[in-house]
Amino acid sequence: MNKSDTKLVLLLLSLSIISILCIFVFRNENPKSALVYYENELVLKIDLNLDGTHEYKVDGYNGDVVIKTKNGKIKVEEEDSPLHICSRQGWIDESYEVIVCLPNKIVIKIEDEKEIDTVVK
Repeated sequence: MNKSDTKLVLLLLSLSIISILCIFVFRNENPKSALVYYENELVLKIDLNLDGTHEYKVDGYNGDVVIKTKNGKIKVEEEDSPLHICSRQGWIDESYEVIVCLPNKIVIKIEDEKEIDTVVK
């Protein structure tokens, strides 16, 4: 390996390190929040960008609905309904996913402030 090869390797290495650093510095975090509705009325807005695990309680038609958030995801942890379908739906983290709990009249939607929903001409 001669001097020219060494200079080329160092140049490529430094360019790759600079590009990786630029990705981390100029990364665009999308602020996400979850909107919890009871009978079509907004009762709770949850910030999904918080670190750690958080629990929230909402009064539903059949009783309390426990909502859990973790690392930008949300799910219904426990609720009072005949088949427990809401808590079986699991985690959601995208704006096109919705948790609908009909027995408790609760709807959970994710709102992504940077995402474009539709474009109309």
